[in-house]
Amino acid sequence: MERRKHTREFKLEAVRLIKERGVSVAQAARDLGVSDGLLHKWVKAFADDPAHAFPGHGQMKPEEAEIAQLRREVIRLKAERDILKKAAAYFAKESM
Repeated sequence: MERRKHTREFKLEAVRLIKERGVSVAQAARDLGVSDGLLHKWVKAFADDPAHAFPGHGQMKPEEAEIAQLRREVIRLKAERDILKKAAAYFAKESM
């Protein structure tokens, strides 16, 4: 069974259906063809951070993007440090 993908607009409309129109989660889940648990998860995600809820495939929240960028920078800096250590050791042996 293939996993279904829902667009950001679909998720936002599902949350609006519950929050603004007062439809129960169970009824909305039946109408939309999704599980109650998934709908609860969408409502919680929207409540936690409405502006960045449901970022989509390949997109990250600003904090996650910053963390990923910092991790890449740490890897690059460690590689530079290792190269400098090897160069220092090489030149230290050569001067003796």
